[in-house]
Amino acid sequence: MSTLRGERHAIPPLWLMRQAGRYLPEYRALRAEKGGFLALATDPVAAAEVTLQPIRRFGFDGAILFSDILMVPWALGQDLSFGAGEGPRLSPPLVEHALSALDRVPERLEPVYATVRAVAAALPPETSFLGFAGSPWTVATYMVAGAGSKDQGETRRFAYRDPQAFGAIIEAIVDCTVTYLVAQADAGVEAVQLFDSWAGSLSPAQFERWVIAPNAAIVARLKALRPELIVIGFPKGAGGKLPAYARETGVDALGLDETVDPAWAHAHLPDGMPVQGNLDPLALIAGGVELDRAVDDILTALVDRPHVFNLGHGILPDTPIAHVERLIARVRRMA
Repeated sequence: MSTLRGERHAIPPLWLMRQAGRYLPEYRALRAEKGGFLALATDPVAAAEVTLQPIRRFGFDGAILFSDILMVPWALGQDLSFGAGEGPRLSPPLVEHALSALDRVPERLEPVYATVRAVAAALPPETSFLGFAGSPWTVATYMVAGAGSKDQGETRRFAYRDPQAFGAIIEAIVDCTVTYLVAQADAGVEAVQLFDSWAGSLSPAQFERWVIAPNAAIVARLKALRPELIVIGFPKGAGGKLPAYARETGVDALGLDETVDPAWAHAHLPDGMPVQGNLDPLALIAGGVELDRAVDDILTALVDRPHVFNLGHGILPDTPIAHVERLIARVRRMA
């Protein structure tokens, strides 16, 4: 946690997005036993076990809660499902149904808090514990369209066509997210990450309205309620809009996706702001000298800034475990 509070370390701490997942045989076995993602994520004993699996295997410096960014719309009253071979689906889609017609079900979040408590009790004391939520824009894209898409076109059109109605959806997500993250903090997480996976699909003006402003509202309210909670922003695909996001949202640290040149980030982001990232997940799959070179380039570029080593997005299911071990050894200067 000291890195996220602004301290530099010769060897950066390390964790990986989606480090609890399908590349691990122990995860695949437990998921098969539970019969599906939602059943696994809402079973506190099983979800805690999944969260702890990569800590036991690799000794990462941070554990991230095993859950999903769509728990918030589920709590807001949409039905959530994960079909075999498909992405998540929410119904009814709000492009066709009014937000006001949904019946809130906040108790759907209770298993998440129970998972947090179980993990917090079991983690080694030296391991940081991160919670998370989806950022409002990304969560809204699923709520409006009912599913993910390549360009978020349906939601972008909706936001232009009826900004008042779309703003009400964003506001509902902000309110629920603040409550959700405060409860995660009270249950035991030390930091939270706001995942904005689809931030890169917006024009600059829309990015300011639907990414920066809602995330700034979340951060301000979290800081008022839980001043010690560290907030990491991860606006994937933001590119040249990253400095504005860093300045205007109030986040404590910034996640960089794999398309960002870390040397550029160091030159343009606020002095001393901790950054996280940003190895290409495909470089991790490639392994060998290409992996070593990519790791070394990131470490060199960010040597003068507080840095948490991570991927630029989630680890992929076909990632060899031996490559993860090589990555850890390289970052920790053991190989």
